[in-house]
Amino acid sequence: MTKQFSAQKIALIALFIVINIVGGHLALYTRLPIYLDTIGTLLGSAFFGPIGGVITGVLTALINGTTGDLFSIYYMPSQITTAIVAGLVYKRFKATDVKNIWWLAFVISLPATVVSTMITVILFHGITSSGSSMLVQVLHGFGMNEVGAVLLVQVGTDYLDRVIGVYVVAVVYQTIRKYIK
Repeated sequence: MTKQFSAQKIALIALFIVINIVGGHLALYTRLPIYLDTIGTLLGSAFFGPIGGVITGVLTALINGTTGDLFSIYYMPSQITTAIVAGLVYKRFKATDVKNIWWLAFVISLPATVVSTMITVILFHGITSSGSSMLVQVLHGFGMNEVGAVLLVQVGTDYLDRVIGVYVVAVVYQTIRKYIK
């Protein structure tokens, strides 16, 4: 993000935060096994680099945490990790490159998956507000240890969540980029 905060940049970051909040609440209230609360963070990173993504992710976690999902605050390090990695990835690769979605999503999701797994296991013992917690409990019930169950579910759900997010970024970035000065 440049040193100058224009009204346009502030408005876009606000829009990205709203996208995160709406996506996160949609996933939470429908008990989807994905999160949808990092699409805006990915957009912030694509448009404004790691700092833009971090601002978007941190404000999202604080707003979500105070308005409907307290767990969001605890997962702020995951938002920050996603923002930094995505910002670095989008500096090297075009955000509109649809053919690379599968592996870009993997690269972006993996570090945050490790962070989320640690948070879920250490703080919440595998049970959070997300729909993926049900999957963790099923695996744990079938005899898988808690860390393995959380890690397996996090890898799958984070990756699917990032595939969706990276695809949305590819489509939206191409559309909005031509209007940014």
